[in-house]
Amino acid sequence: MVTKQLKGGPADEADLRRADSLAREIFSDVANKWAFLIIEMLGERTLRFSELRDEVEGISHKMLTQNLRMLERNGLVERTVYPTVPPRVEYTLTEPGQALRATVDGMCGWTHRYLGHIEVARHRFDA
Repeated sequence: MVTKQLKGGPADEADLRRADSLAREIFSDVANKWAFLIIEMLGERTLRFSELRDEVEGISHKMLTQNLRMLERNGLVERTVYPTVPPRVEYTLTEPGQALRATVDGMCGWTHRYLGHIEVARHRFDA
């Protein structure tokens, strides 16, 4: 078993510059296109798995499952299972997930604002 050695405690764990920091691990988890899209969709309302899959175009069943588990593990998404047949499962953002959504919204706004600029730059680069 490998145990991670902490150098100085919580401050070191929050240091994105350190390769072994918890902050970098969390950043790596949530900074992917699927996590961003899931957070954006769940920010609107609570959704069932199939509803979420329909909202996030192009995501596979496997990718959605993996990302939902990761988001739940990090305390950003809450999974509620209702004792019905078949079981009904719903996903919603937690308070930290809602706070992260503000950042995701900012990224979406940035994308909309600079999309034309990026398209022009790509065209020049690829020419």
